[in-house]
Amino acid sequence: MHPTPLVHTTRGYLPDSRFIENVHYGSVAVVDLAGNLVHGAGDPHQPIFTRSTIKPFQALPFLLDDGPATLGLTEEELALMCASHSGEERHVAGAASLLAKAGFGEQHLRCGCHVPMHYEVMGRTPPADARWNQLHHNCSGKHSGFLAYCRLHGHAPDDYIAPAHPLQQRIRSILAALAGLQESDLPMGLDGCSAPNYALPLSRLAHLFARLAQGRRDPQYGAAMGDLFDAMTRHPGMVSGENRSDVFYMEAGGGDWVAKVGADGVQLIGIRSLGIGIAVKIVDGNNKAAQTAAVSALRQLGLLDSRGEELIRRYAVQPILNAAGRHAGDIEAVFSLRKY
Repeated sequence: MHPTPLVHTTRGYLPDSRFIENVHYGSVAVVDLAGNLVHGAGDPHQPIFTRSTIKPFQALPFLLDDGPATLGLTEEELALMCASHSGEERHVAGAASLLAKAGFGEQHLRCGCHVPMHYEVMGRTPPADARWNQLHHNCSGKHSGFLAYCRLHGHAPDDYIAPAHPLQQRIRSILAALAGLQESDLPMGLDGCSAPNYALPLSRLAHLFARLAQGRRDPQYGAAMGDLFDAMTRHPGMVSGENRSDVFYMEAGGGDWVAKVGADGVQLIGIRSLGIGIAVKIVDGNNKAAQTAAVSALRQLGLLDSRGEELIRRYAVQPILNAAGRHAGDIEAVFSLRKY
């Protein structure tokens, strides 16, 4: 099996004369709680780098050791540990609070700094004199959680993102166990925030989200999974931010769906009531195409009620506008899910 065309972008002077300009190949995996592939497109077992979709599982060691209660974390701060946030004021304040409770500061972070994502998301221009620090990085919540784990266990914080650090070793071990793989079967890469990241078959990643969506019902990590699911679904704005896809998916699910986007065309959604996980990967890394493919998968599975449709219709067919605001083309899904 190979990735298949999932999404086309079109361009034309008139709506009835649109021509296919780009083809975005990719794969979709829909997996049940037993790990069985139930629907798919392209290569559902394609190995992909998980990117930010594994943030809930990178937080697992801290939860398994009762870290939130020991350090007095709020549910919002726990959600932030799983976040690819937009660098809004609430996100920056949450990361600073989490760090302070662990006895650290912004200078201890190793994620780097970038322009807060909320400017691009909301179509705003950053002020010319604006200054940012590492708290504005979309992964500052995850990194603050890493440091909190170090405080909990007395580990040295300076090298907390090194693959040989006890925390990173434990994350790799837990992730391999969750995926039913050997640690040697997890190719390791360097993520955008400098933390280790791993490649998993798309279907195994979908299975992880099927389990995450079950929360406390998970037979292995029930209490911790429950805390993660509750934090993410109750505070989706802390997981991403205003006008972001994960907020719309989790609101569309009405507390039944947990969602997490990943860089370079990855989107995961876990559906509690059906016991399934949905994983989407666009091969060329186009994030807009990933959202269009995800909405198409949800529609084909019959998972959208009228409210859900209203919330995420914006991704179903995305208009391409030129600099003058004229409608030049569209981003639209072209695949059909196969039932296994």
